Amino acid sequence: MKSLLTTAKSFVTNLLLWSSFIAGLVASTASGAVLDGTAKTAVTFTGIAVSLLTGSRIAKKPRIKAFLSKRSTLWFLFLFNGGVAAFCYLSMDGAKGIATGGCMGLVSLGAAGGLLTARRAPVAKTAAQEPCA
Repeated sequence: MKSLLTTAKSFVTNLLLWSSFIAGLVASTASGAVLDGTAKTAVTFTGIAVSLLTGSRIAKKPRIKAFLSKRSTLWFLFLFNGGVAAFCYLSMDGAKGIATGGCMGLVSLGAAGGLLTARRAPVAKTAAQEPCA
């Protein structure tokens, strides 16, 4: 059983991690409404970096990792991000459409890779499954 101090430490760590992730997302998407020029660019890229770093830390947590490796989640990510990639590429002009479509396409391909590796993973036989000689 966990001690009260360990539970409190875990709670505060998770709270800070999720808060930083959400703050990074907000900074990267909403900076244009408040700032202009160089400051907008700096806040946008800083928000992207913060959300990527904290998001990768969140994804390593056992419950999140188990959710992201489920077959149904991978299929959703593959189809949804592939559709968004195609929509962005066709509906946005110039480099923005190409970059957005390309990045969303990479996420879709990552989910497809997860589906393929899960399919090829060998199933370990237990002693009960071994044929009798």
